[in-house]
Parts: sequence; C-alpha cells; structure tokens
Amino acid sequence: MINLILFGPPGSGKGTQANFIVEKYGLHHISTGDLFRKEIKNKTPLGLEAVSYSSKGQLVPDSVTIGILRNEVEANPDVKGFIFDGFPRTVPQAKALDTLMQEMDQSITCLVELRVPDDELTERLLGRGKTSGRADDKDPAIIADRIQVYKNETIPVALHYAQVDKAFIVDGVGSMEEVFDRICHRIEAQTEEV
Repeated sequence: MINLILFGPPGSGKGTQANFIVEKYGLHHISTGDLFRKEIKNKTPLGLEAVSYSSKGQLVPDSVTIGILRNEVEANPDVKGFIFDGFPRTVPQAKALDTLMQEMDQSITCLVELRVPDDELTERLLGRGKTSGRADDKDPAIIADRIQVYKNETIPVALHYAQVDKAFIVDGVGSMEEVFDRICHRIEAQTEEV
C-alpha cells in the first residue's frame, strides 16, 4: 500500500496534484474538510460534535478529527492506499495518524511537500481569486497570513516524518506535468526502498 501525505501551502497545487496521484496510483483521497462536511451533513455523532465546536469559532479537537478520519479509513479496507490532504496539521495529529496506520499494519509511505516561493504563491492565489469567488484569495494580506500559518503550524509535521526519512521536498514550480513527474519519482523511489 502507498499511504501518502501531500503537503504544501495554499496555492501550491495540492488539489490538482492529488487528483493526478489518485488517478495514477488508485489511492483513496482523504480530505479532512470534505470528511467534516460529510459527517456534519449526515448528522453523525462525530459530525454533531464537530459542529458544537466550530459553531462557537473553536477548533475541532484532535480526538474528533481522528475519529472522523478513522471512520473513513476503516470504511475503505480494500483500497491500494490513501492520500491524506489537509491532515495531519500538527505533530500530535501526525502521531495519532501513525498509531492508526500501525493498528492497520500499515505506515505512512512518505510525506511530499510541494515547495513554491511565497511571491509565486501570492500570484497564483490572486489569479485564482479572480475566478474562484473566494474572498481569502483576493487580499494579499490574508494570503500572506495563510502562508505564514502554514509555515508555523505544519512544517513541524514535515520534520516529524523527516526524522524517519519519510519527508521529501518537491519543487512545485513548473507545469502541472513537470511537478507531477517529480512527485511520482519521489513516491516510486520511496516505495522501492520500503
């Protein structure tokens, strides 16, 4: 199985690349944002618990997030692997994901971080903001804050996986195909080593 964490700041192309990776390797794409929306829409106990926090403007506790993630992983036992998008965002979440994988006799294959210079990210997001309708893609100050939050909160997760030689940086500048080729090279090199 290939269990991949795809990392990158807003505008790095994660969504596009995740779609390519799913198509090529047959992985099950897990987006925590999508999972939250599904659980909330279906009014599951975990979904209702998540709403109880988010409706007050509070962060959903890791225990709820992990519970929702566990349900999705366990509901798909026959897939070729998973691509985790938007998770884990913190080292405690990474450790919880490691535990979940171990319980399934699996492990994270690798974390791939798409690296793109800040000015390029800003340009991409402002361009996307012209067509997406997303307010957070139209204001350079908000974009700068989002990039900084990514650096502050998620880079430690990459360091967590770097300690076990499973975190890799991929140049996210270039055509979609060029970036995808770089990602595939990294995934395939890592799966050969395992």
